[in-house]
Amino acid sequence: MQETLNPTLVEKEAIANFSFKNAVNFKQHPDILKKLHSATGLGNLSKVKYSIDFYSDSGPKTVQTTIWATGNKFICLKGGLWIPISKIIDIRHI
Repeated sequence: MQETLNPTLVEKEAIANFSFKNAVNFKQHPDILKKLHSATGLGNLSKVKYSIDFYSDSGPKTVQTTIWATGNKFICLKGGLWIPISKIIDIRHI
């Protein structure tokens, strides 16, 4: 994660109101897909929560939740909420 990043903690339900259209130049964790797939398995089997840092058009955000599915371009959270993988900075177990 970038040192200058100071994401705003948001509720999972707020993600439905975010836009992800603007291009953002940032350093994504190099093993993000591996971490997302692992987090998806732990979320489904053991309800393990993760802190997910990501960029929306309104700036950096972080959400604490389980990941239900990881696709090619998006992750899915409970309630049918989606975050583009290209906007995820990093995730960590909480």
